[in-house]
Amino acid sequence: MSYQALYRTFRPTTLSGLVRQEHIVKILVNQIETGRIGHAYLFCGPRGTGKTSTAKIFAKSINCEHPENGSPCGKCATCRALADPSNLDITEIDAASNNGVNEMRDLREKVQYPPVAARYKVYIVDEVHMLSDSAFNALLKTLEEPPKHAVFILATTEPQKLPATILSRCMRFDFKLIPQKDLEEHIKHILRQIGKEYEDEAVSAIARAGAGSVRDSLSIADICISYSRGKLTYADVNEVLGSADFYEIAKLGEAILTENVSDALTETERVIASGKGVGVLTKDILNFINNCSIAKSCRNANSILNLPEEMFAEISRIAESADGRKILRCAEIFTGIEADMRYSVSPRIIFETALVKACMPETDFDALALSRRLEALEAMLKGGAAIAAAPAVQKPEPAPVLEEAPLEEPPFGEPPPEADIYSPARPAREKVNALAPDKRKGAFGYFMRALRSGVKNGVLFAMCQDLEPSFEGDKFVLTASSDVIYRSLNREEHYKSVAAALENIGIADFEIRLKGAKADKLEEDIARLKKDFAGTDIEEK
Repeated sequence: MSYQALYRTFRPTTLSGLVRQEHIVKILVNQIETGRIGHAYLFCGPRGTGKTSTAKIFAKSINCEHPENGSPCGKCATCRALADPSNLDITEIDAASNNGVNEMRDLREKVQYPPVAARYKVYIVDEVHMLSDSAFNALLKTLEEPPKHAVFILATTEPQKLPATILSRCMRFDFKLIPQKDLEEHIKHILRQIGKEYEDEAVSAIARAGAGSVRDSLSIADICISYSRGKLTYADVNEVLGSADFYEIAKLGEAILTENVSDALTETERVIASGKGVGVLTKDILNFINNCSIAKSCRNANSILNLPEEMFAEISRIAESADGRKILRCAEIFTGIEADMRYSVSPRIIFETALVKACMPETDFDALALSRRLEALEAMLKGGAAIAAAPAVQKPEPAPVLEEAPLEEPPFGEPPPEADIYSPARPAREKVNALAPDKRKGAFGYFMRALRSGVKNGVLFAMCQDLEPSFEGDKFVLTASSDVIYRSLNREEHYKSVAAALENIGIADFEIRLKGAKADKLEEDIARLKKDFAGTDIEEK
């Protein structure tokens, strides 16, 4: 006899052999023992959770002459008759390939004939959501009022696609995914039966890859058994699944969480060059980041992850040094690219773009990146405030009364009191700006750069960022929208710092003005004369 896959060899034959579907088993057992058998059942849930197996067991149990705990005995005449493949009292229909109205009409005609060797004639319709609308309509009346000897069991993974008229005529049972711990016990039980030695970590990796499906887990276990002739190890399972080496992924994950973009790109190149696919690498990184999140958040993380000690120690070390918000943001970034990679001809570019985005939050506009940039700006301003306050501590000076009193905004368009404004002595001749006319558009940028490099005062730099620059003739005007900033910049120490920065870029004639305040009448007249008599040497008297 040819080899049979594990999931077929160890398919349960009794309701007690089902893995973690107790809520369904209890109802079915009670119905069998009390004889309250319904005419239509709907088994729905994820793939590989036991829907079809339960349907087959239940179909035999309701026909068994002496059921044992709701399961067929396998010894009576009816059980032996139903075990014959030629018996038609239990009929399985694949709705994916028999989804037309003609097949349902044929079923409606055959259901009228009574069973040959059993009490009930059972129809198991698998993947029933694949039926066409006309096929559902043909089945509808028969499903509502079938003959007394007929029982319908519908199985599907997508119950939302069934019409409401079908759903309302069935007893619905929702199968759930199998917890990892139960999957591990089930796989170990089968491995012991076939005499295969194993590592606990290898079984845990198989169960995790199965993602709650018994059939998927056993299919992976089947491949792993064929791959490893000796003891089944964790490394063997990783090779079968196509996963990268754990320590390579850990090194790449650490580079991402520490925002080392150079090392991250280098490790990505190394992993892909070894033959691993970009899709598998994305899943490995997501799994690693998720493990880091668990290790950072849970006290019993080791029992949850169930990894070898040295691997768990490495994950714990990386998670401990990483920021929790950073871990969450990286998980969001790499989760978001999974769908994009399916339809891309260059999945590697999508992966590396996401990697750079995770390593360089200053280029991103999400909440985490903005908060990081805000923290950096606050630290800079705090450092600048401390430096500016240091001379005042060494040489205390009595503060003017007007500075201690609350500042009152002057009426719009009126200049502030002259007592608060520093007025440097006007030279005998007009000031001349050495800045070339073609560079006036970038004058404010040159000024801010000179201010930052020459003065080293974070508070002054922050105040000047909101100024509006303009030229009135040859005069450079800096307009402040706030009276507080205007008064502060016109104090002697700040005014001299601004003047020094402007002088470094070739501007000697400037004015700090309050928005809405009128310009000096004399200065306006001089500017108008310069414009009207261009080329004439005009001297102030």
